[in-house]
Amino acid sequence: MTSPVPVPAGGVTGPDEASARGTSLTDDLFAKLEARIRSRQLPPGSRLPSQKEIALSESVSRTVVREAVARLTAQGLLVSRQGSGVYVAENADYRAFQITRSELNELADVIKLLEMRLGVETEMAGLAAARRTTADIGEIQQALHHMVAVGDDPVAAAQADRDFHLAIARATQNEYYVRFVDFLGVRLVPSRNVYLGDRPAEAHREYAAKVLAEHEAIVDAIVRMDSPRAREAARQHMHESLTRHSTLGARLGLPGGSG
Repeated sequence: MTSPVPVPAGGVTGPDEASARGTSLTDDLFAKLEARIRSRQLPPGSRLPSQKEIALSESVSRTVVREAVARLTAQGLLVSRQGSGVYVAENADYRAFQITRSELNELADVIKLLEMRLGVETEMAGLAAARRTTADIGEIQQALHHMVAVGDDPVAAAQADRDFHLAIARATQNEYYVRFVDFLGVRLVPSRNVYLGDRPAEAHREYAAKVLAEHEAIVDAIVRMDSPRAREAARQHMHESLTRHSTLGARLGLPGGSG
């Protein structure tokens, strides 16, 4: 039989206290059990201690245990076997890559994402230039025209920008680029409100015009099937975006901002 989760000092939490602190207790227990699964203290295929055992060892109610187990099951880390119990999934070592919306609420996190995009999009543009078809060019140019059409709306412009990069991803003829860009979705392109905030409309127009020129340089290189120039144009575009946001970070005194 699987050993129970180690018992800390203290007794079982009463139902009223568990109700008052339910969310926090569930989060804490979820994190503990997840860590034990990731570290293989609870290896793939092993049986999870019963809800009663976990409730006693962790000084929480069974409701908290049920909620934590349900979340772990939803993430694919646990599986329930009828009449046998709950087990650690055989593929629990696999962990899907995630970037949540809440992680990009801060400018410092937007900068980290831009750093990652710098490498990905540079090579993506080069491959698109080498492999694009006539249909791909039409899709990329249509996405660029749409970006211009919605340029006065920062949120719509960010969505159009994402569609532009998705069109380039399709031109690589590599489905993994498409899936990666599609996964990032609107996270791929932070709204210019993050950078410009409540600055005047003229500042927004100047920003949109600069970004448009950078995009046009990428498109021109892809149309001409000039991979080196496409890579350089994409690198320059991402570097400019990274510089803009890093400079703002430095101005606001955020860690990682350029000095």
